[in-house]
Amino acid sequence: MEGQEAYNAVRWALEAGYRHIDSAEWYYNEKECGRAIKDFCAATGTPREAIFFTTKLMHNNGYAAAKAAVRKSLKECDLGYIDLYLIHGPIGGPQKRAVSWKAAVEAKAEGIVRSIGVSNYGIKHLQEMVDAGVELPVLNQIDLHPFMTRTDIVNFCKKYDIALEAWAPLVRGLRFRHPKIVELAQKYKKEPAHILLRYSLQKGFIPLPKSSSKARIQSNLQVYDFELTDQEMAELDSLDEYLVTDWDPTNTP
Repeated sequence: MEGQEAYNAVRWALEAGYRHIDSAEWYYNEKECGRAIKDFCAATGTPREAIFFTTKLMHNNGYAAAKAAVRKSLKECDLGYIDLYLIHGPIGGPQKRAVSWKAAVEAKAEGIVRSIGVSNYGIKHLQEMVDAGVELPVLNQIDLHPFMTRTDIVNFCKKYDIALEAWAPLVRGLRFRHPKIVELAQKYKKEPAHILLRYSLQKGFIPLPKSSSKARIQSNLQVYDFELTDQEMAELDSLDEYLVTDWDPTNTP
């Protein structure tokens, strides 16, 4: 989402009660996200500190480039600081990853970002960080849903107390008609999206449902009045098919 579409989606989300907005240099909407947050805060008297804003480094192009990218993102969003800054992916090799992370650590020390993490990192990439003895990411944002369970990465992150964020918890709508999803939606009188979001929440993930529809943005919040059983969660886990909904650089060198 870019331009006015991004601005509208963020305003609608904030008005509906969302307080976590996920952006990225790669999405070309940091400015619109920031403006929507500032406008909402001004209109409602909501303090900036009540909104959690995430953005990400597009490319691992070296230390100087990463340092400059953090500053550029800060200027684009114009929010005073960034709550969570992520390395968007592991592509570039060990050395490039390492210096991107160094830049992120330094940005945190400077106070321009509050927390730092990674996105789309596989076990190899995380293990590099553990072996190097560097500050570990607070979070790994990856593709997680019943059709892509990534049990190995999930277990590794839990071992090192790295939170997991699901960037496509709705599977981009690709499995809304799956028999199990339909069955559970009918049982609980919910939409397929609600079943997938409830799964993500009960797994302990932080789901990031994406929508440019005001009605869907509001509807996606209706997930706190029911709970899936342990058996149903296990059945959803069994649907894993390593379904890639966008890109999957978790095994990149």
